[in-house]
Amino acid sequence: MPLRRRFTPEARTDLHRCLVCEIREHSVCNGIDDTELAILAQASKRLTLPPGTAMIEEGTPALSFFNVTSGTVKLFKSLPDGRRQITGFADVGHFLGLTTAKTYSFGAETVDTVQVCRFLRPQLETLLTDYPQFERRLLDEVTDELAEAQEQMLLLGRKTARERVASFLLNRMMPAAPSGQGKTEGRLVSLPMTRVDIADYLGLTIETVSRTISALRREQTITGTDNHGIRVLSVTRLRDLASGQDSR
Repeated sequence: MPLRRRFTPEARTDLHRCLVCEIREHSVCNGIDDTELAILAQASKRLTLPPGTAMIEEGTPALSFFNVTSGTVKLFKSLPDGRRQITGFADVGHFLGLTTAKTYSFGAETVDTVQVCRFLRPQLETLLTDYPQFERRLLDEVTDELAEAQEQMLLLGRKTARERVASFLLNRMMPAAPSGQGKTEGRLVSLPMTRVDIADYLGLTIETVSRTISALRREQTITGTDNHGIRVLSVTRLRDLASGQDSR
């Protein structure tokens, strides 16, 4: 039976933050009761990381794991000669670094200011042993990551430039859910990453990404707000574009 612990004032403060955390239902903490959440809060450390922070370095010992509670992190794979490929963007609710290997198989860097809950490997392994519900939530996370990887393979292997950009914008709508935006039409979609990073992720040139976004604006599928976001005017059309069903 898991050991129940006595909590310090600092731990009780951390528990309160977890209880009122607006992204709880969108993270690995979802479905965990308050008693288990108290143990989880005590086992984690809250960190605020500035833009450009190297959270995970590929090939280094996998000693820490991170639950993203605010901001965006870019994930990438590197080659020995310095070339790298962005493989994804982790937003609110993503759990990063989970691996059974001794070293990380990818790198991760903050795009903007990011807040995380960090777990050390021994603490996480204890939690997985003591609390099956937490283990199941992490399994769900791994399953979601596998599905995302399959979608990315389809995107890079078969989709056109317009389909890739539409798919990317559609997927970027997902992290907006915790903010309480119920509607989809007219939703503001955050794009904190650079056009260079977007192009890298989509396997396109920067010019192609810019031309495609400009075309979507002219067609009134989206509208621009500033360099870090767009507003979706027609989710239906964006979905049609992403799935290759648009005839235009």
